[in-house]
This record gives sequence, structure tokens and C-alpha cells, in this order.
Amino acid sequence: MARAARPSAGFRLPPFVKTLADNVLPPLIMLAVLLGAWELLCSSPTSSLPAPSRVLEESWALIVDPFYIGQGTDQGMFWHIFASLQRVAVGYALAAIAGIALGTLIGQSDLAMRGLDPIFQVLRTVPPLAWLPLSLAAFRDGNPSAIFVIFITAVWPVIINTAVGIRNIPQDYQNVAKVLRLNGFEYFTKIMLPAAAPYIFTGLRIGIGLSWLAIVAAEMLIGGVGIGFFIWDAWNSSLISDIIVALVYVGIVGFMLDRVIALIANAVTRGNVKA
Repeated sequence: MARAARPSAGFRLPPFVKTLADNVLPPLIMLAVLLGAWELLCSSPTSSLPAPSRVLEESWALIVDPFYIGQGTDQGMFWHIFASLQRVAVGYALAAIAGIALGTLIGQSDLAMRGLDPIFQVLRTVPPLAWLPLSLAAFRDGNPSAIFVIFITAVWPVIINTAVGIRNIPQDYQNVAKVLRLNGFEYFTKIMLPAAAPYIFTGLRIGIGLSWLAIVAAEMLIGGVGIGFFIWDAWNSSLISDIIVALVYVGIVGFMLDRVIALIANAVTRGNVKA
């Protein structure tokens, strides 16, 4: 009796190639479509915005030489971004420490919740730049003023999410802590922080995004070296192509900051926080 022919398995892409195609091709296709539409809409000589080809032509030196060092604020794009990141690092670190501490206090104590939560809910609705004149009056210097604006912008989501995480710790965990007779420090490190970590890192991810937004806006007003100042200075010089290049860098850096916090969260929580 003749055997039935086996169906052909056909050609299959290696798993890593398929994963790369699934994750990389869709955004590349959409980017190509957007750039094509932008080129068509802005290709007219009377267009107020430059087309992508014109941006490359006018800002090519800015793109290929980000490490340029000139006089005063005449610096390459890398140094402006680096200055902004330094301010963000300080302000965000302070916000993370203060936010987790205050969020833990509010989450654990009903008295602190009733006393501080209404105040925090009012203060967090104040726009970040509204704090800048007050910080300039207090510090009399642009750099600490910008750091304060970052801090006051990023601290609220960290406080709120930490408090929610602490209040949502399962009762079973608390019962286990009582059975094991854990002291305050042991309960904090072994029960409270691991259980609330997904909430905490959610607040930290929101905070890093708000920090990057705040520093760009604040630097437009305080001057000096920084990506925000670069954008405002380019506007005053009518260098629209340079502004577009700077915005691309701002978006890429903001995306990378979010990914870094997401990867740290994924590692610390062992996958409980989705990137």
C-alpha cells in the first residue's frame, strides 16, 4: 500500500527574525508613510514648515557633529541634552526618594492620609512652570530652580502610586508578617516594598516622563546650556529645521528614559510590571 505524501512544511523564518520583523517593520512602515506625507505637504516653496529633505540640508552639520564645542552656549546637541539630563537626574532622584517615603507614610497611616492627601491633591494640579518664578525667587539661580521644577513635577505620581500600592497590600501578607513577628524594618523590606513595587514603578515611569517634559519647558525660560534653551534660541534665530532636529532628539531621549525605568522595573519585580 502506497504511503500518503507528507505535506510540505514550507519555509519558516527563524524566530528572532520573525520577532524583529513583528516589532520593527510596523513602526518603520508608519514612519515612512508619515515622512512621505510630510514631504508632500511641505514641499512647496511657500510652505511655512520645511520638508524632511530641507531639514536634512539645513541642519546636516547639527546632526553629524553632536559633540561640537563652541563658545558659551554654542554647543553641539549632545552637550545640550547632557546638561538637561544632569538636571533631570538630580531632580528625579530627589522626587523618587521623597515620593516613596511620603507615599509609604500616607499608605500606612490613616492620620497622614487625612492630613496630607488633600494638600497633595491641590498642589499636584499646579502647572510645573507656575513654580518656576517662585523657585527663581528662592534660589536666585537658574540651575537649582530647574531642578526644583523637575522635583515638584515628578514627585506627585510617585507619592500617589506608592500610597495606593501600600494600601493594596493583601491582608494575607500582613497576617504572615504578624505570624513571623517581623519588626518594622523587616516588614518594610520583605513585605511592603515587594508587594507595592509594581505600583511604585508605575509612578516612577510617569515621573520620568513628566521630568523630561518639565526640563525642556523650564530651560526655555532659565537660559544657559540645555535642550530647552537650544529650542528657544533656535526659534529666536528662525532656525526651524534645527528645532525639528532637536524635537526628534527630545523624543528619542524621552523614549529611552522610559525604557530604562521599565527594564529596571521588570528586573526588580520579576516581570510583574509590563514594559
